[in-house]
Amino acid sequence: MENFTKVVLYTDTDGRARFREEQVPLSEGTPMSQLSAWQGAQGLQLRMSPVGFRSQFHCTGIPQWLFVLQGQMEIGLQDGSVRVFGPGQHFYSADVLPEGATFDPALHGHCSRQLGDEPLVTVFVRG
Repeated sequence: MENFTKVVLYTDTDGRARFREEQVPLSEGTPMSQLSAWQGAQGLQLRMSPVGFRSQFHCTGIPQWLFVLQGQMEIGLQDGSVRVFGPGQHFYSADVLPEGATFDPALHGHCSRQLGDEPLVTVFVRG
């Protein structure tokens, strides 16, 4: 049985955003079309970010998948690490503000920016 690698951006126990990878079993379908189990989704939203887009540090409000359709997206964490995602790549954004916490831009969340000379086109899938 094969697996799909799910990249997860999450809030660790210290309140900081981090990345981890999880394996999703492709246990359904056929050998020529391996499928995961169905997963629920609440909606889909498209986004186009122009050349030069850059966000401030923020937390994800509601966990969601992010798939890059065009361009490159850099995600920066509070520890100074960055990860770049290009067309066809994804991550599951679940770095929500810890319950009872007040947002601190020096501690919580991640920042993002568009890289390169073409706009960044992404799709969010909530679920």
